[in-house]
Amino acid sequence: MKLNRLIDHTNLKPDATSSDIKKLVDEAIENDFYSVCVNSSFVKLIKDYNKDVKIAAVVGFPLGAMATSAKAYETKCAIKDGADEIDMVIEIGRLKEKDYDYVIKDIRAVKEACGNNILKVILETCLLTEEEIIKACELAVKAGADFVKTSTGFSTDGAKSKHVALMRKTVGPDIGVKASGGIHTANEALEMIEAGASRIGASKSIEICVGDK
Repeated sequence: MKLNRLIDHTNLKPDATSSDIKKLVDEAIENDFYSVCVNSSFVKLIKDYNKDVKIAAVVGFPLGAMATSAKAYETKCAIKDGADEIDMVIEIGRLKEKDYDYVIKDIRAVKEACGNNILKVILETCLLTEEEIIKACELAVKAGADFVKTSTGFSTDGAKSKHVALMRKTVGPDIGVKASGGIHTANEALEMIEAGASRIGASKSIEICVGDK
């Protein structure tokens, strides 16, 4: 297994500069990572810098608490600028209060803005019970998501293999599962893959792949 081809090489830091993002792209090309994952303001810069790298842009990040129309508009802008994939954050509070119609409409609006591009739905599993994780996965699939994703990496904890396994069990074999947040080593990445992850989000991608050799 080539771990590098499963990795979204990530820089979502609030103080990331254009130079940092260009370095991220250079590293992704050099190490043959699947994509780079960035804040949406950098998508056009990347497309102008290197047209070959796949780009995943985050939307409604990191809280997921903005208006659905804002998420959809950010998605449209990112896709127009050249994003291949969108990683959106659900409205966690609405999920917790069981306003499932809101959650579905929120995801569906972003998926409609995505068109045929891949949509990953970030659940922020560290804030959810197992029952809420299951429900969030079911809602994401119903709304047309292509992936469910564990974490932003900006909350109280990151990916856990038990949550990845639960997500995989819930969505079945045909929907992607992305593990992200706190994955720093090859062993941690392999643990997530063994639990059912089909994509890894990491900022320590190079260290992970060095450990995989």
